[in-house]
Amino acid sequence: MLALLLVSALLPAAAAGQAAVLDSAYSARAIPLAPDPDAEAWARAPSVLADRDRMGQPVPGPPTEIRARWTDEHLYLLYICPYTELNLNPGPVESGETQRLWHWDVAEAFIGSDFENIGRYKEFQASPRGEWADLDIDRGNPAQTGIRWDSGFSVSGRIDEKRRVWYALMRIPFRAIDLRSPRAGLELRLGLFRIAGSAEPRTRYVWQPTGRPTFHVPEAFGILRLQ
Repeated sequence: MLALLLVSALLPAAAAGQAAVLDSAYSARAIPLAPDPDAEAWARAPSVLADRDRMGQPVPGPPTEIRARWTDEHLYLLYICPYTELNLNPGPVESGETQRLWHWDVAEAFIGSDFENIGRYKEFQASPRGEWADLDIDRGNPAQTGIRWDSGFSVSGRIDEKRRVWYALMRIPFRAIDLRSPRAGLELRLGLFRIAGSAEPRTRYVWQPTGRPTFHVPEAFGILRLQ
């Protein structure tokens, strides 16, 4: 019973009806697909930290930071990922999607626009070298045929070996995540995650703890709100 109480206490506010929010700042101009947190577009962008594991326990070391911007066409997510070691794909894909990208270092975003059927959402993945994967998730469909879905999103990655930080920038077309036109005040459901290291148990960073040994708990998602 004590263990259950502790897990409940560590679950995100979303589980109690008070979802955590990542604001996304509007840009009237397209943002360059360059993962530079010091660039004008990103220096003052709203951000959150992924510094817990799935059960809500603090992850040792520096946290993962995620910043958000949007334009009339795209949602942008910038991941800032300090590391002690890199687990890179030994056979990187030069073009096209990389299947099972989660076997290596990866940043992930789960985004849903359906507040009634929360088991429907999109998954976006990016690696330190700009590899990518996207999936259309339907938790009610055991076949999970959404692996063939193509969002048309773009990714850029960069590794700063001196600072021991890697960066990933996702540029996601709004048409891939919502039928509504983007506007200030629009809200989407959002999960933010990162997997690091090669030895099990690998380090898993989350923004909002899921309380289960998986990222795929839509009840625990927070909110992305366009400013």
